[in-house]
Amino acid sequence: MISKQGWINLYKPKNITSFKAINSIKKKFSIDKIGHAGTLDPMAEGVLPIAIGKATKLIPYIGIINKEYEFTITWGSQTTTDDAEGEILFESNYFPKKKEIEKKIDNYLGYIDQIPPKVSAVKINGRRAYKLFRDNEIFEIKPKKVFIENLTIINHSTNKTSFKILCGKGFYVRSFARDFALDLKTYGHISSLKRSKVGKFTEKTSILLDDLLKIGQRHKEINCISPSISMLDDILAYEIEEQLDIDNLSFGRSIKIDEKKIFNSSSINLDKKNIFLFKNGDIVSIGKLDGSLFKPNKILI
Repeated sequence: MISKQGWINLYKPKNITSFKAINSIKKKFSIDKIGHAGTLDPMAEGVLPIAIGKATKLIPYIGIINKEYEFTITWGSQTTTDDAEGEILFESNYFPKKKEIEKKIDNYLGYIDQIPPKVSAVKINGRRAYKLFRDNEIFEIKPKKVFIENLTIINHSTNKTSFKILCGKGFYVRSFARDFALDLKTYGHISSLKRSKVGKFTEKTSILLDDLLKIGQRHKEINCISPSISMLDDILAYEIEEQLDIDNLSFGRSIKIDEKKIFNSSSINLDKKNIFLFKNGDIVSIGKLDGSLFKPNKILI
């Protein structure tokens, strides 16, 4: 059984759910605790950050960082799921030209209101939207604020346009395709979708699910687990040197630390930020700083 904490930068293939992907890893390597940051649709492929062991407690800190997607919108039809898996709802013979698309892009940069797809994991009165949809129930999803940092056209043909987007937490590419097409006086849906980046997790450094499972056939240990602190971006971090501090933290006690040795502390108000304490690359605690006194909120020992 694998008991250490850390991250696997997994590349999820198409036609498999995120849950099924991590469950296959859990069974192959007999992992006690495992989780993932940012669900990918079954039809989507790409980067899926996997947390092992006590690193599962760090998933919320990965979920808030920006993600990069490459996707294709097929113009002329809107579907029930806003992707190629759904049934066609509306059709149009109008396909937008590249110049028209480029003119609209600036309107979508920054914060926008977005309604998630009806086939999504959003909860409506305690139930997942996709389950309500599957049961043919009538329901509405409220819009929410999402953020687009950058959006560019990669390729364009008569009835298809491919994009690259850098967006924030809770953004649905399928919803964007639906809304963007309507703004262009036509209909549209996602016909291909790939997540190429989640913070420090990139496609280039990811491992294919099949390759990871093949390692499991040859070795009982996974050799591609990154230290838990290595994949966290823009954080305040402090390395613990004394075993006594580790012992005190394990009991939930506060410890004194040297503020001058905190990483990334130069221009940040320490009183309002989480401090991550680590030892040998593994995060041992997350907490707040009160003067020079570190007060733990989460213990990962």
